[in-house]
Amino acid sequence: MLIEIICTGDEVLTGKIVNSNFSYMAQKLEDVGLSVRWGTTVGDDRDTLLDAFRHAGARADAVIVNGGLGPTIDDLSQEIAAKAAGVELVLNQEWLTTMEEFFRRRSRVMSANNKKQAMLPATAEILENPIGTACGFALDIGKARFFFTPGVPRELRRMLEEQIIPRLLARNGTQTAIRLKRFHSYGLGESHVDAMLQGVEELVSDGSAKLGFRAHYPQIETKLTVRGADKGDIARKLEPVVVEVRKRLGNFILAEDDDTLEGVIVKELQRRDGSLAIVEMFTSGQIATRIAPLPGAETVFRRGIVARDIGDLYTALGMSGHEEITTQTAEAVAHVARRDAGASHALAVLIDLDEGPDRIDFGGSICIGIATAEENVSRRSRILGGREWVRLGAVELGLDCLRRYLYGLPVTERIDFERN
Repeated sequence: MLIEIICTGDEVLTGKIVNSNFSYMAQKLEDVGLSVRWGTTVGDDRDTLLDAFRHAGARADAVIVNGGLGPTIDDLSQEIAAKAAGVELVLNQEWLTTMEEFFRRRSRVMSANNKKQAMLPATAEILENPIGTACGFALDIGKARFFFTPGVPRELRRMLEEQIIPRLLARNGTQTAIRLKRFHSYGLGESHVDAMLQGVEELVSDGSAKLGFRAHYPQIETKLTVRGADKGDIARKLEPVVVEVRKRLGNFILAEDDDTLEGVIVKELQRRDGSLAIVEMFTSGQIATRIAPLPGAETVFRRGIVARDIGDLYTALGMSGHEEITTQTAEAVAHVARRDAGASHALAVLIDLDEGPDRIDFGGSICIGIATAEENVSRRSRILGGREWVRLGAVELGLDCLRRYLYGLPVTERIDFERN
């Protein structure tokens, strides 16, 4: 199946908004075995949009159009879709009623211009949007089936997963029973993970298992897609592959599916009725930022201290003495932070940056300290690759060391800071 994605809007075309919707759609389609052949970005211009729709309808089998379904004058997707399909633009009473109920439930008055969102091409099939007023719809233009989606990311994502992907799989003659299993790992480069997992797809003899990778430093996401006749068939195929992936990647798997590194830390601290204090340097407070907003973190997160200089950190903690950044320093800082916060655990991430220009050979030494009432443990690592590379790596390293400690895993296991 030949698939095209068309993203609309002057703000997207001019770069004022980063086009994250395209990335999300392309990845989701790839996850279910549907590859995007073309990606087009078009501004809010009637003639340009019409040309884009007609061109896509002549070369693609399916087209997803994102944006242009709002109530304002520059939202043109419904109007141009009707013109491209050669049909009238008509008021869809079903969607108008849905919108009126949407506003009523929220005790709000629907503006007159919202009625524009219920003006649809006469041949349109409604695609449900339970969380917004933009009406998704589908219709044929040329030889392609077009799917029109709202620009609001959370509305798009719900519509894509619940409405559009099942329709695309059916049109493609693909088994619609599919499962995506994800493993999030840290400490191994993408090529290393690929080598470690060679041959695992072959555990499913009919070839219905597909392995893929997505590198987003500092983590690697390993994606396992399995198709089957039904959920039971998928579960039987998936089980031996999951067992083998867990066996081969071992301690480097930090979370699976929708879990996150910081999420598993909060859950484990909750399980043991624990609490946490954090001390961090040169991270802009990113460790605390990842933990503090999570559900349940209010019972776990006690205090966060952010400093740019080790001397300032000593002052904030009321410490005195030698201020060189070492593993002993990290342990001492974690010890004091835990004691002062009354927490069961403390994590200290101290960074000693290189001097000089910010180049690929620029780096920093990372000293990690973890403290409990019973003991202090530490680790030292070095990261090269520029200031941002060091910052991101240090945040992930600190969180992963804490995860390992909480799970009784070796904190000092080798980490591969491969730059792809």
